[in-house]
Amino acid sequence: RNAAIAGAAGTIVADLLRGFEDAAIYFAGALAGVLYLFFLGIKTDTVGSAEAKLGSNVSNLRFVFPALVLVGVALKNTMSGDANPVLSPGIFSTVSSEQFAAAMIGFLTYRVPLFVSQLAPVVSESATDMIPGSAGMAVRMAQDAKNRGVDVAALDAAMNADDDGLTTVLLVSGPEGTGKTTLVNRLVAEDSRFVKPTLLDRMVDGATFERLEQREEFLEMDPSGRYGLSKEGVLETAAKAAESAETEEGVAPAKKVVVVDANVDLAKKLVNLSGARLVGVWIGLDDLEKFEARLKGKIASGAVPIPEDETEESVLRAKVRQVVKDIEFGVVSGVFEFTILNEDV
Repeated sequence: RNAAIAGAAGTIVADLLRGFEDAAIYFAGALAGVLYLFFLGIKTDTVGSAEAKLGSNVSNLRFVFPALVLVGVALKNTMSGDANPVLSPGIFSTVSSEQFAAAMIGFLTYRVPLFVSQLAPVVSESATDMIPGSAGMAVRMAQDAKNRGVDVAALDAAMNADDDGLTTVLLVSGPEGTGKTTLVNRLVAEDSRFVKPTLLDRMVDGATFERLEQREEFLEMDPSGRYGLSKEGVLETAAKAAESAETEEGVAPAKKVVVVDANVDLAKKLVNLSGARLVGVWIGLDDLEKFEARLKGKIASGAVPIPEDETEESVLRAKVRQVVKDIEFGVVSGVFEFTILNEDV
């Protein structure tokens, strides 16, 4: 709804500044953006259900809409004869650069209300309506109860679904200072279905560690350089944990879900991890001032070092800017089906 409102407002502005034709193309692009969000919502609403694969396939139609807008503009130009605005061949041989810009700006308008909703000082009920599908529902559930735990009910169906050979990975990510590590530790402690990935220890298997390090095959290494997270450490952990778990006689080992506490850089790498079925959960705070307060506390405690050529204030500003970039990734990447606002901070 808010994306449609933003598109309508942008169309009016485009009509005043550029005229009716560019405004019409902008409107078509904005409509494509609304349809993009609608089909993305289909994907997030079916995650963990029996219709998950169908929902994912249907949601892929969202990538077609911006291309359809450009095809429509190209056909219109071709049928315009002497009125065709494209006068010379080149990269824009079927649509003009102005028409391309109007269509793409219109399409990307849907990001504006999504981004604003994440940066709003207080996320109100109306602001959460901007987030599509189950992600928006997760935010509203987080607002209803300040002290509730992480909601993992949506994972039940995925854990009990037919084995398709993929390892289910609960990808928990968010900006620095959201308390996601605390939430992950709590989740693992309270629910035996969830396990953390296995880290390779340089002191235990130095030869393998050196080989993976030289090939740059580690997904992440800890600051000390002793422990590394590899692809195998993510994919094989669930199977090993299920095999070693005590089960009743005649009952197959319970399925396990690997929980990865990931910063944004690691999350981007895991998106391309073959053999994994990712279920993305984005952890955020309901107020930017909370981000700043948490970061100030980490700086004061020495958890965040201050370089000699910088001050506490400059480091804090840099951290806040990074938080904003991380929020944008969480909103527009399409990786995270669920959003939880951690209000226990």
